Formats: sequence, structure tokens, C-alpha cells
Amino acid sequence: MNLLQKFRLFRGKRRVSEAARERLMQAFRVKYSNFKTLLESNTELLKIISDIELKLRGQTVFGASYIEAQTMRSIFHNARMIQCLENMSGRSYASLKKALDDIHRKIKSEIGITTEGPVHQVGFVAAYGELSQDSAEVVGGKNANISEVKNRLGLPTPEGFAITAAAFQHFIRANRLDETIQRMKSKADIIETETIMHVSDEIQQRLLAAEVPSELADAIHKAHAELMEGLARDGKSATNISMRSSAIGEDSAISFAGQYLTVLNVPPGQIVESYKKVVASLFSAHAISYRLHMAIPFQAAAMAVACQEMIVARASGVMYTRNPVNPLENRILINAVWGLGPYAVDGVVSPDTYIFSKDNPPRMLEARISIKTARLMALDSGDLRDEAVPTADRQSACLTEEQARLLASHGLALENHFGLPQDVEWALDDRGRLIILQTRPLRVDALETSGGKLQTLPLDGYTVLVEGGEVACAGIGYGPACHVRTESDLANFPDGGVLVSAHASAHLVMAMPKARAILADAGSITGHIASLAREYMIPTLLGLGGGTASIPAGAAVTVDAFNGRVYAGQVVELLESGFQATGVMRNTPVYQALRRRADLIVPLNLTDPKSPKFTQEHCRTIHDIMRFIHEKSYEEIFQLGDLVTDRGQLSVRLKANIPIDLYIIDLGGGLSVDAMQVSKVTAEEILSAPLSALIGGMLCDDLQCRGPRPIHVGGLMSVMSNQWLSPPNMGAERFGDRSYAIISDRYLNFSSRVGYHYSILDCYCGQTAAKNYINFQFKGGAADSLRRNRRLRVIEKVLVERGFVVNIAGDRVTARMDKYEAAILKKELDQIGRLLIYTRQMDMLMHSELLVNKLAECFLKGNYTLNPDAEEPGGFCTK
Repeated sequence: MNLLQKFRLFRGKRRVSEAARERLMQAFRVKYSNFKTLLESNTELLKIISDIELKLRGQTVFGASYIEAQTMRSIFHNARMIQCLENMSGRSYASLKKALDDIHRKIKSEIGITTEGPVHQVGFVAAYGELSQDSAEVVGGKNANISEVKNRLGLPTPEGFAITAAAFQHFIRANRLDETIQRMKSKADIIETETIMHVSDEIQQRLLAAEVPSELADAIHKAHAELMEGLARDGKSATNISMRSSAIGEDSAISFAGQYLTVLNVPPGQIVESYKKVVASLFSAHAISYRLHMAIPFQAAAMAVACQEMIVARASGVMYTRNPVNPLENRILINAVWGLGPYAVDGVVSPDTYIFSKDNPPRMLEARISIKTARLMALDSGDLRDEAVPTADRQSACLTEEQARLLASHGLALENHFGLPQDVEWALDDRGRLIILQTRPLRVDALETSGGKLQTLPLDGYTVLVEGGEVACAGIGYGPACHVRTESDLANFPDGGVLVSAHASAHLVMAMPKARAILADAGSITGHIASLAREYMIPTLLGLGGGTASIPAGAAVTVDAFNGRVYAGQVVELLESGFQATGVMRNTPVYQALRRRADLIVPLNLTDPKSPKFTQEHCRTIHDIMRFIHEKSYEEIFQLGDLVTDRGQLSVRLKANIPIDLYIIDLGGGLSVDAMQVSKVTAEEILSAPLSALIGGMLCDDLQCRGPRPIHVGGLMSVMSNQWLSPPNMGAERFGDRSYAIISDRYLNFSSRVGYHYSILDCYCGQTAAKNYINFQFKGGAADSLRRNRRLRVIEKVLVERGFVVNIAGDRVTARMDKYEAAILKKELDQIGRLLIYTRQMDMLMHSELLVNKLAECFLKGNYTLNPDAEEPGGFCTK
């Protein structure tokens, strides 16, 4: 064969090789990309379930559109997870599809959600006398709440009317703006600032340029004229009004604070134009971005408008019926400034502060009068003017003690009626009347979770054991601390204990009926454990980051799941605080509709993967389907390494001083070099975060003694006899000698099959803690079953101590850790790298049961010599 023939043959082989390589790489990419998409939907479903559970507390106003939107999103993400699992596994999950179809059929068969009262007959406008709290779906939360205060409590409120959501839809359709909004939706779904600003600008320009249909404009002017006639009968001469946003969903669990527009002091000739401005604020760039981040569908946005008599305020401000920073302080807080309210809510002026007890009548406990140099005033022309406060009034109190006490009494009435603390805006008019401008739930839950805890000082006289984490379910709990590390601990959990765990697994549900509180180092408020904790209403702190180690087993502790603290002993002040929210929506038809819908979405019945009922046939809810798929997807991704067949065409060899022959397959972004152009890479050329951490552990200097492993004579004989005397297929299974790592920048599937044992590690290590996980398996060995089991128990003890959920079955140990920040997972991967080197051939050394604890302790102390009497502590290694 001449040189030309050899070259042609080489080219032909290379083409075949490259084609085979591409087919295999495509198989990897399909499985990996479907896995990532599946995890994204899993995360979104957990958020939806968490939000539904918060709504079911009954503390916030919502409407039918919220229920329909969350239902559609739940079904979409569930269906996408099923499709991804089928794509990953290459087989059909017909029972899962049937379960989802059954759920969907039940939802569609429900009678339509309705509300009570005259709201059914509401057209483009509705007078406040016709509305109530049940009208939120038609006129928005702000209009519904103030109408409830006026009509059912009889407290002084502005006279007014609502421009309804039906008017908004009519305005949009009459100008064919729905087509524009729908066209821009797909662009806005990409949360990118420049794109959102472009979408906002186009929609707002079209809205402001559009004509309000004559029939709608006439209805608005007629309602305004009727409002003015009513005010005239009461001896009021004002003609101007305030126009406030009352979007569907506003002033509910999601506050939309500062997102939409309020126009004050609007004269009759500017009402229609001001209406368009308020409507256009629905599509401001910050409002669109806010809704996207809050997972509110673009098409669900709708704007009603509150049109109220303009209160010419001498003073105004805000009242909280419970301390907004520390809800355990059961007092009323009133802030007041001269002039109109924006200077109070926007923090322009330092306000006067009045603190009242909740006695009947309230007692003033404190009054702090500030120096107020500016005020905002309304002019007859329709303008607003910033002006200096007269010198004589700058240090004067805005309210007398009697006025402040009356306002506090109004606050008590509002809290008692709505069943939970209130955030109230008020004004003192030029006739000396105190007017309630608006009221909404005081979002204690949002304060608890947005920053992880409420910023309050610890109580004096008590020792704080742990501080921080995220409040998954607010409340106060007391009892003995019971650390749960094994299923046996769960089975023996005592009634009235405080459950303490390093991990946040759904398995903990077994102890929840007995638990008074839950503390976990891992987890987040959108996870399974958080959902279950809220369902059981157990005070819960998650994400304590190792803090539970400072809680002594059996010690009595008080859990403050408002402020994110755990105290030693019994804290009487907390246990007697008695904060309970009774719920604002519980008796409404829309709440009952959500309750029925939630029964098909929220409950989790599949909690134990080892149960015979953990099957697709036993899925009854969307949460069940999600949990089943989540578990099965890990099994599928765990087998990714088994796809490796034509290995030489896919991989590059790692050149490093480690005792395994490792080949790397880069799915993209895992190496700093082109794997097609090289045959070997160094550890420094690895970009994959999880593989880099794993190899860093293997290369730790304290492990770099490359001499022969210590071997006990009995252990060596055990190996020999185990292989010689065992019948065919009954001895230890021998595996291939190559190891593989399938990587991307954030992903690793590592399979090491050396001699008579193998280990598999599957990991995702990214920026979103909820998606991060480590799955680890170790199996086999050359020695007898007793010695192999002892090595497995060394591995088990090390991993349990480091916070993994561990299980031993036969000669295999499996371990799992998830939902931790990337930095923590990298540290654990480093430790697994060390552990793999530390335990190689260890089974031949395990001649005594005493070595199990000794060698585990040695590793945890950094003594890697396999000599229990040596002391060589090692730190966290990086290569």
C-alpha cells in the first residue's frame, strides 16, 4: 500500500470516526438538555405550589384569573417534565400522562368560578356603594378593599367609583391593542433589560395615542358627574379627583409597591387622559420586569382604576396595626406629615410617630414629633405644589392625641374585620375628619422571607444558638432538639420534639405530625420540605448552613420562625405572643375555588422512593407527578456514563498524578481546549466546576503518598479465596479499567470502574441553589462481603457527618446532597475526591470492626495515612 492509499484510508476512517463521535455526542446532549429543562420546570412548579399555599392562608386578595393562570402554568410544567423524562429514557410513561389528563379533566369539569353580589352586573364603571371585598376580580384589590371599609365597616372613606377591568378590556380591544400586546409578549418573556424597555415603550406609546371609545368616556364622565352631585349634597364644592391604579392582583400577596401610577388632583377635563396614563403604567418597564420576575403571565395583566374625591389634606400618613419590623410587638404605629400623603410614603419628610396599645380604647404609649420643613399641597387648578411648612407648624404635632387615638381605633376595627394586620393610608381633611384612603394586608410574610428573617434585636436574657436561614413557615415552636440522621431517627421521633436535620428531605414528613418546629441546614422556601411544613403549619427555618451543629441533642430550644433565631431553653415572651392571622379571604367563593383547585395540585403523597407505592400509577396530584419524575430523572442521568461505547472517538485523557485512568468527554464549556484537537489535557485545563473540585480533592498534597496501600494479610487471603473459591457469577464482579467524566461548565457525570469496585458521581453545580445536587454511588470490592461492608460503612459515616443523605443496600452505598450553594458543593466534591483515593483497596485492610469508626474519624480529621494513630490534619485542597 503506497502513501496515497494510506492517506485515503486514514481520511475514510477519520470521517467514520467523526460521524460516530457526533452521533454519541448528540445522544449525550439530548439526555443532558432534557434533564436541565426538566429541572427548570421542577423549580417553577415548586414556586407555584409555594405561592398557592401562601394564598390558602387567606390573608391576601386574589381573583379567578390568578387561579386560572397558576393552573395553566402547573399543567404546562408537569407536561413538559413528562416529555423530558420520556426523551431521556427513550420510553413512554403512559400512566403519568393518564394521571395528568385525569387532573386536567377534573379541572375542566369544575363549575366556573363566580363571586357574589351585584358585581355580576357591573359594566364600565361601578359606584363604591355597589362593591365589596368580593369584587376584587372586577375592580382590583384597592377598589374592593376601600368599598368593603365603606359599606361594611362604615368608616369614613373618600366617595368615589371604580373604572372596571371590563372597561380596560374594552379600551384595549377597541383600539386593537390586544394584537400589539400579544405580539410583544414573546419578546417580553425574555427577562433582558433592553428588550423589556423596547416592549414597554412601544406598548405605552400606542396606549397613550389611542382613543378612549366614546361609550366608555361617556360612562366615566357620567360617573364623575354623579359623584360631584353627591358631594354637593354633602356641602362639598370640590370638583377634582384622585385616580389610583387598582390592577387585578394589586394590594395582595404581591404588593406591586410603586409599580403603577397614581394621579392626584385631576380636574374634570383631564380625567380621560389621566385614565390612559394610569392604564399605560401597567406596561411600564419596571412593572413588566416585576411581573416577569414574580411569574405573573403577561396576558393576566389588567388595570382597573380607583376614582375618588380629592381629599384636601391638612395632614396625612400611614398606619400599621402591628409593628411591620417586629410583628411580635403587638402595637399600632402611626406616621404623620403635613399635607398630602406621598411625602410620608416616599420618605421625603421625617414624620411624626405615634405608638398605641391595642386596648379598647387604645392607649398612647409614645409620641415622637419631628421637624417637618416641607409639604405637598393640592391647588384648585389641578396642580400639586411643594411648599415650605410655616415656621410655627414645623415642630407642631400633625395630630392631637384624641385624633391619633381615633385613628388607632379605626385601625383596630380594620384589623378585626379583615382578620390580620393592616397597612393603612389615611388623611385629615380641611374639615377635621380622619379619612381612610386605602387599606391592604400588612405583608408580614413578605418581610419574613424576602431577606431571610426580620431584622430585630435578640431578646435580652436568652442565649441565641443559631441565627439566620430562611423562614419557610412562620411561627414559634418549643421542645427538645432531636437530630434526625437516619430513618431509625425518624421512626423514633418523639411527640413534641424540635426536628433538627442537616438536609431538607421530603422523608421528614414522617415526623411532622409530632414536630413542634423544624430546623435544617439545607433547603429553601420553595422546596418540598417547605411545602410540607406549611401544609402542617409547623414553624420552620431552612438554609441554616451548618448552624444546627451548635444545637445540643436533647436540649430544650425555642424556635423563633419570625426573626430566624433559635434560643436555648424556653422563651416565655415568644410562646405567649399569640400572633395568628385568621385570614381575609377564607369565606369568599374565590377562596373556595382555589381550595378545590389546590387539592389537585398541592398535596404530596409520594414521599418515599423506596415505598412500593412510589409508582406512576399512584400519582394523584401534580405534586405527585413532579416528585416521581424528579426522582426518576436522577436515575436516568445517573446512567449517562453507560452510553459510552466508542470511547476513543469521544474522549481525551487526563494527564494527572491520580491512580485512575480518566477519560473526559466535554459536552461544551468544560475544557479550555478543543477536545477534537488534542488527546490529553491537564487538570489546569479543566473549566468544569464540579470536575475541577473533584480532581482538586484527588490531587490534595496530603494524599500524594503513592506507595503501596497497607494490606492486612488476612485481607489479602480474603481476596484470593473469594476469587478462587466462588462459583462462576457468584464472586465479586470485575469492571473495566478506564474511568470517564462527562462534563459541561456546571455538570459532571463521573464513572470510575476499576478492578472489583466502581463509583459513580453525578452533579450539577450552578448559580441556582435549588437546581444543585450531588448523587454518589460506590459498589463492590475484591475482599469478602464482611470486609466490603466495613469499607462501605466508613464511607457512610464520613458522608453522613458531612450532611449527605446516605443509604446502604448490599454492597452498595448511595448518597445524595442537594439545594446547596455552589461553593458548598465544590467543597463536598473536593472531599469526595479525597475519599475515593483514601478508600481504594481499603477493604483488604478492614480486618476489625473497630476500624470502621477509627478510619472514618481519621478521614474527617484530615489524617489520610490509613494509620489511626497518626495525626496529619489537612485543609481544603485546590489544585
